[in-house]
Amino acid sequence: MKRALLILLLPVFGYAQNAGEKVFAQSCATGYCHGARGTPAGAPRLAGRGFDQTYITNTVLRGLPGTAMPAFGGQLSRADLIAVITYVANLNGIANPVISLGPGSPGASSPAEPSLSTDAERGRALFFDALRGFARCSTCHEVNGVGIPVATPISQIPANPGALRALATREVHTATLDGESMPALIVSQTKMQALFYDLTSVPPVLRSVDPGAFKIADGSSWRHDSVIGSYNDAELASILVFLREAAKP
Repeated sequence: MKRALLILLLPVFGYAQNAGEKVFAQSCATGYCHGARGTPAGAPRLAGRGFDQTYITNTVLRGLPGTAMPAFGGQLSRADLIAVITYVANLNGIANPVISLGPGSPGASSPAEPSLSTDAERGRALFFDALRGFARCSTCHEVNGVGIPVATPISQIPANPGALRALATREVHTATLDGESMPALIVSQTKMQALFYDLTSVPPVLRSVDPGAFKIADGSSWRHDSVIGSYNDAELASILVFLREAAKP
């Protein structure tokens, strides 16, 4: 048989939705992991986070290294994988996801990861450290398809921990909504809808509002240092080593 990708288009209604919700309840919403319908529990909230299809699929299949999120690619059947991925996609506003599962049964095999030095491996573990909860880097940043891409990739990796703490955040603006001001990362803005991450709390909250209901001003008092306080300088130095090695082709 040809080792071709299996491409399936599943609707929100019918089997995918019902089966996905059932598989999610049995495998993911277990009380100490995610809550029912993607609500917060022991693990982060899944509903309305703005996750894209690639991230959802990769996370379900391969898990999140260095966290309590396991890889379900070898635990669930192909049909159950497709169903639960579709369900989580629906929770994030993706109505008709196109799901690609690579060859093999039941899910895609994980690609070989680049070899890392000892210090970079330590930095990788710190970047995805589940014990820090939402205070870990991967709450807002993605590296090689793992993590949550709230922020765009850092174009230039800082030279040292001090520079990382003082990282310029030009993409963060000040949004005013119903008389309340908040630091905001704009995702998209059309005549019908404005989508942005509210950085007031951790993890950031993805908000969808009427574009006429809020105003955006350049600049913000929000600082990168305010969300990486759980790391000391030695730990940040290892994280920087990891980012540099991970960025190598």
